[in-house]
Amino acid sequence: MSGFVVVGIALAAVVVILAAGISTLWIGGETQRRWSNRLMRYRVIAQFIAIALVLAVFYFARLH
Repeated sequence: MSGFVVVGIALAAVVVILAAGISTLWIGGETQRRWSNRLMRYRVIAQFIAIALVLAVFYFARLH
C-alpha cells in the first residue's frame, strides 16, 4: 500500500510543476523567460521518476 502513496505523491508533484509552468505562460514577460524552460525540464524529470515508480510498484506488487 505504501508504494501507491509514493506514486500518488510523485504524480501530484508532476501536476503541481505542470500547473506552475502553465501559470508562468499566462503571466508572461520576464517571469516567463526566466521560469518556463526550467519548469519544463523539472516536469520531464518528475514524469520520468513517476513513471519509474509506477513500473516498480506494478512489478513488485505482481511478485507478491
